Amino acid sequence: MGSAVTTTDPATTSPAPSRPGYGQLLRTRGAWTFLLPGFAARQPFAMLTISIVLLVQHTTGSYGSAGAAAAVTGVSMALFAPYSGRLADRYGQRAVLLPGVLVHTLAGLTLTGLALAHAPLWALFAAAVPTGASVPQIGPMVRARWGVTLKDSPLMTTAAAFESVTDELTFVLGPLLATALCTAVAPAAGLVTEAALTLVGGLLFAAQRRTQPPVGADGGHARVEHSSALRVPGVRVLVVAFLGIGTVFGGMQVSLAAFTESIGEPGLNGVLYGTFAAGNMLSGIACGALAWKTAPQRRLVVGYTALAVAASALWTAHSVLLLAALGLLVGMCIAPALITGYTLVEGLVPAGARTEAFTWLTGAVALGQAAAVTVAGQLEDRLWAGAGFLVPMSGTVLALLTLVTLRSHLATRAHSRTVARGVGHRTPATVD
Repeated sequence: MGSAVTTTDPATTSPAPSRPGYGQLLRTRGAWTFLLPGFAARQPFAMLTISIVLLVQHTTGSYGSAGAAAAVTGVSMALFAPYSGRLADRYGQRAVLLPGVLVHTLAGLTLTGLALAHAPLWALFAAAVPTGASVPQIGPMVRARWGVTLKDSPLMTTAAAFESVTDELTFVLGPLLATALCTAVAPAAGLVTEAALTLVGGLLFAAQRRTQPPVGADGGHARVEHSSALRVPGVRVLVVAFLGIGTVFGGMQVSLAAFTESIGEPGLNGVLYGTFAAGNMLSGIACGALAWKTAPQRRLVVGYTALAVAASALWTAHSVLLLAALGLLVGMCIAPALITGYTLVEGLVPAGARTEAFTWLTGAVALGQAAAVTVAGQLEDRLWAGAGFLVPMSGTVLALLTLVTLRSHLATRAHSRTVARGVGHRTPATVD
């Protein structure tokens, strides 16, 4: 769910259309110049994990080793992504992307070569660290470009929804492409293609200099070089919420595979996960088509409550149809939470620090996913088929408790209190 954020200064407020929609958003001047290369550049992000798993499992014969290598990559990405965002805010996206895509390409190809050479696991871990650390943060960079392009337009709600749908489409197409390449071409084809797409797509995106946020995008008042976006209390609350969402993604991936394997229908895994992803996409599209008037922080609490309730019911499913229905419902609850969280960043964080803030959120999802994959896998091995579904339940319930307790930090006024700490200055904003 997103919400329009409008400033109290009429001189900086864009005319508010009664029903801002996707058509109007995509007609925004200059939007396509970063949307198309941005989509190509972010596609490899969804191919990376599954490509590593399939390659390492093929060369080692162990899903445990494959999952561990993929988890190292995910944790490394989660830890380093915010620093990449901070550097992009400080020096510009192009300055970070150009060396970043080169390092990622070389690291990915190195990891591929080591796996094919049957190198020891520690060597794969050593290559996985720079591979994950250098993943280009295209999604947050695109969101930051929307923020600069639209400024305080009500279309920011639609842009947040559009980006959520794009992310979901990426995570549907990416694994399918990687799996097809690894199984039909060669085990290393997925990771090699991921590296090539990162290089080409990243360079094309970096070439779009007109739409990138200028350094010091808060009119020269931002001091992002002295302060992190994480110092904003509301951002820390959102990080916890997105960690919970990450546990849903990770827990679903492992638990659905284990459940379908236990009933002798492993081929249904893709169908069930596709149903889950479809729910996410459909609700994301709907959120962008609606004009919301309730405060986003209130919508986030309500939407997250629905997510926690739906995720808590997953472990009770004992049939494919019931699990498909619950998966669809959980997916429909995720997009509103993601969209509202990204929309809140627009009011909580100054423009000069938003790329970093967005990367904290995407990094939190990746970290939650990596942790959930590990814990859910252990539960599936030690308990019963479907025990991994306890991970999404626990993750979302704990995150919901944090949200409810600290929801006051999500009010836009929390942003003004960060000025003295050097985050930056922004015209006071009210949230409809």
